[in-house]
Amino acid sequence: MTDSSALGAEDRKIVTLARSARARNGVPEGAAVRDSTGRTYVAGTVELASLKLSALRTAVAMAVASGAESLEAAAVVSGADGVSAEDLAAVRDLGGPGTPVLLAGADGEVRLTVLA
Repeated sequence: MTDSSALGAEDRKIVTLARSARARNGVPEGAAVRDSTGRTYVAGTVELASLKLSALRTAVAMAVASGAESLEAAAVVSGADGVSAEDLAAVRDLGGPGTPVLLAGADGEVRLTVLA
């Protein structure tokens, strides 16, 4: 478990952005990633007949498509108890195995921090 009040300002920001994406789009998950230059990329779950992506994989894809070369951190807001292996792999591919992934509930409270 992670104490959300102990998070740095930049990590609180990506949790807030992920929470906003989830609420604004009415999707099961919202996610945000921060690249090595401090830019953030925000996404929600994608569920089309021909394409299904988690919010976190969508945010990583947006970062890559925008030219990001590395990630500093990621956050996902979800009702899930953990972060899927596929989501962690996507973060690890761009950010490396030490990239922190914050998992928060709908209230924005971080429940878990794992390394990609």
